[in-house]
Amino acid sequence: MRLIITLCCISLLFGCKDRKQEQVNKPNFIIIFTDDQGYGDLGCFGGDHVYTPNIDKMAEEGARLTSFYVAAPLCTPSRAALMTGCYPRRIGMEPPSSLAVELPNIPHGKRFPVCLAADGNGLNPAEITIAEVARSVGYRTGMFGKWHLGDQLEFLPTRQGFEEFFGLPYSHDIMPKHPRQKYFHFPPLPLLEGEEVIELNPDPNYLTRRVTERAVQFIKKHKDENFFLYVAHPLPHGPLAASPEIKKIYAELLANGNKASSDIYATAIYELDWSVGQILSTLKEHGIDENTIVLFTSDNGPAARKGSAKPLSGHKGQTLEGGMRMPAVIRWPNKIKAGTDNDQLLTTMDLLPTFAKLIGAKLPNDRIIDGKDIMPVLLDGKESPHEYFFYSHWGDLEAVRWKDWKFRTHKGVESLYNLKTDIGEQINLKDQHPDIVAKLKNAMRKFEAEVTKNARPAGKVEYPKALSIK
Repeated sequence: MRLIITLCCISLLFGCKDRKQEQVNKPNFIIIFTDDQGYGDLGCFGGDHVYTPNIDKMAEEGARLTSFYVAAPLCTPSRAALMTGCYPRRIGMEPPSSLAVELPNIPHGKRFPVCLAADGNGLNPAEITIAEVARSVGYRTGMFGKWHLGDQLEFLPTRQGFEEFFGLPYSHDIMPKHPRQKYFHFPPLPLLEGEEVIELNPDPNYLTRRVTERAVQFIKKHKDENFFLYVAHPLPHGPLAASPEIKKIYAELLANGNKASSDIYATAIYELDWSVGQILSTLKEHGIDENTIVLFTSDNGPAARKGSAKPLSGHKGQTLEGGMRMPAVIRWPNKIKAGTDNDQLLTTMDLLPTFAKLIGAKLPNDRIIDGKDIMPVLLDGKESPHEYFFYSHWGDLEAVRWKDWKFRTHKGVESLYNLKTDIGEQINLKDQHPDIVAKLKNAMRKFEAEVTKNARPAGKVEYPKALSIK
């Protein structure tokens, strides 16, 4: 009997060691996703109007990704692409304008390709999300912040692979104080814990702080397990806000000679930087820093008249570089070489297949995923696995990038830019390179035909209801 007990104890001991070693061999992954933050809205990307010491240090310890794209210049389709690794057109989350739903009294006369309050649209539960990929191999999953992929029960993060969720179902301006409330008639803004509404119209000044606190709690809770954490901050999307505590600290910095802007936009970004610092220090405190990949980026370019996309042209809602090329910093100590710049073409769609490969998770073979495994690019300096990258606006294909070349057609005007020598898209080279124009037009036609043929439907609830406290 003693022999049996001894053998069982030995088996348990080695089993624990094996599980611990497996955890060490598989990295944790944190995506920090801000809202409407421009390419030039970080100090490490040249922004002198903002003060972002924690993200700048993160870049020093990791890599700047200087050609990192989202798949659409708007909230919902951009987030859908991140979650699924697919162009939003492919998964029905950015239908072409010809299929847009006409709504009375709405400016421009069509439904915006975003999930509004109780509009019945959302990410189809049949899609496989990055959180579900993580769960398939035993990762703990948490999401804190703004979802914006459907507010009906079937579409919530808790039904899309996340064990824990605290945050908003959509943007924090989708509420009765919206400037176009007379058109939209938005209900009160719900704050959710899991699938339960726990508060209405939460104070926007504390959104960044509350999301950060929950993210830190999640890390502490699962420090001895593998985890995937998605921190999707509602800011600096308007209405702009920051906590009184941060406003005081930031004002003191400016009074002591810091040259950053004193406006609320810069203050909100300073609080986002504070949040990054809290997350990174928690990883170090619990000894899991070196085994955690942290990516910081944004969902689309800055809103017009807010933020900076410099030196890029354009802003949110446009297929110019400023609408879709994001400031991005990635850190994985002793894996990704510190203090480097990576200018290879990479996208948020690449995160799902890259993470799946790292953790040994299988992806479904019955559907097309547009993202690629980019770890060889990040670790070994390999070239981008993407031959082309396609830009769409309101669901309509407008541009394509191939190597350093970008062809764009917008409102009947065709342009060709060399992004290596003209990152601001100022010099139209269309007439000088008709062969390249023909090549890229052909690539766009082929992609349009393929993605239309293989498109999968978005989720739809026939009788949606606004979320409220029960």
